[in-house]
Amino acid sequence: MVAMGSAACRIFLFACIFFLFLAVGCAPDRSSAPPSFGFEIHHRFSDRLRRWAKSSSRDLPGGWPEKGTAEYYAVLAGHDRVHRGRALAEAAAELTFSGGNETTRINSLGFLHYASVSLGTPNVTFLVALDTGSNLFWVPCDCSSCAPRIIEGSGLVSVLNIFSPSLSSTSQTVPCSSALCSSKGQKCSVRDNPCHYTVEYVSADTSSSGFLLKDVLYLTTENGVSKVVKAPVVFGCGKFQTGSFLGDAAPNGLFGLGMDNLSVPSFLSSSGLISNSFSMCFGRDGSGRISFGDQGSSDQQETPFNINQKNSIYNISIIGIKVGSSDTDVSFSALVDSGTSFTYLADPAYTLLSENFNAMAKDQRAETDPDIPFEYCYTISSTKSAAYVPLIILKTQGGSEFPIDYPVVFISNQQQREYMYCLALVKSSKLNIIGENFLTGLRIVFDRDRMILGWKKFNCYDLEESSPLPVNPGNSSAVPPALGPNVYNPEATRNPTNGTQVTVLSPPANYSSSLKGFTSIMLVLLVLPLAFL
Repeated sequence: MVAMGSAACRIFLFACIFFLFLAVGCAPDRSSAPPSFGFEIHHRFSDRLRRWAKSSSRDLPGGWPEKGTAEYYAVLAGHDRVHRGRALAEAAAELTFSGGNETTRINSLGFLHYASVSLGTPNVTFLVALDTGSNLFWVPCDCSSCAPRIIEGSGLVSVLNIFSPSLSSTSQTVPCSSALCSSKGQKCSVRDNPCHYTVEYVSADTSSSGFLLKDVLYLTTENGVSKVVKAPVVFGCGKFQTGSFLGDAAPNGLFGLGMDNLSVPSFLSSSGLISNSFSMCFGRDGSGRISFGDQGSSDQQETPFNINQKNSIYNISIIGIKVGSSDTDVSFSALVDSGTSFTYLADPAYTLLSENFNAMAKDQRAETDPDIPFEYCYTISSTKSAAYVPLIILKTQGGSEFPIDYPVVFISNQQQREYMYCLALVKSSKLNIIGENFLTGLRIVFDRDRMILGWKKFNCYDLEESSPLPVNPGNSSAVPPALGPNVYNPEATRNPTNGTQVTVLSPPANYSSSLKGFTSIMLVLLVLPLAFL
């Protein structure tokens, strides 16, 4: 009925009532038995209903579909899909990883957010970087070239697992004949051979290659009674990794969250386990959460995705930038990418935002440092307790405003007692990317059914429509408190019109005085396939 439109629905319901005929008389017999009734039921496209509708001037808009035609069956099938879809939506749960919905930013591994996932039978656990800028989920597997299994100095990771298909009783190789293989554009000479993949990323000389596997991913329900779900997914058995994947970023795997049918959210939704949507929330302290099937809330802000037939990416349109009291119209599209640590803008957007920020900054601008990738940095006295940061808002298509609560990073040189903060924005020659730092402080909803991006200010620990995180927000060992936006309190004193007064905290005694750590960060900012360029 939905396929015919609301007017047709009303016609059909009225006709059903009109044509309910009394089939058996109601006179009681001598035994005083209760009367029996019968009704004549008509198909929605029956000849009688059609004649009645025409005689009553209640014909369907566009006419009635002829029996046996493609249109006739399409309308019937559409009706069935609608009702099955409603039942599916009511039954679908929100899911997250079996180890919990917590995500953690690890500064020493590219400033990306990581989550613990379990694969195979028996299950093997991997710490994977979450990347909305790519589609393929891959892990190191029977490695010929992978990151060292022991990562030193990460502060969180010591031993990394490697997957082996021969040790999993549920593992299956995806053959060349599979439709999933043809969607990757691979050419196979033998249909039963494994489907090989190669993905090259923007980070210098960074790639992953191997073959595709099908196995189970362990998830757990978040709403209602908690139970483990074994979800069949396809992922890459990454035999060869290069570049940043050898240690600087995602050394234990990359979890692609893109729109392609090869991504995990696509598998989960197509199998009916979740609604075709998911959310991520990155907290100011470096902890966060991820939830599959989360469709957001009615009070969130939204903007539509730009549909690109070539690239299955989350791309939105920006129509203006507000910096403090400055409000300027500027049009560009940008990729929303959790796999890029910081935000990249090309001109004119980069210069517009940066120069307006600089004009409103209250602190002295620092000299350019080749070891720091950010152009606009400002010195702070060690005795100063707060710094003024202009409020930044991206105006999106449709009118919703995207607030940037996390625009700066703080850097300290403890030996010289020098402090500075930088606008965490990098100039790009081509791509516009809203990176992880500009997503922080918001619950971001990737609704792939409605094709919209949703967001709402969120602290990632509220119980609203989700389970709490098993973490202590005030003590995240993964995030050194002297480098990164967590060293200030964005909620300290807020001026809703022009900017934010932020509290500057002193760095810990064991913090490294070197600023050269940003050199390695630059190598892993873009965990994004080259195919998107």
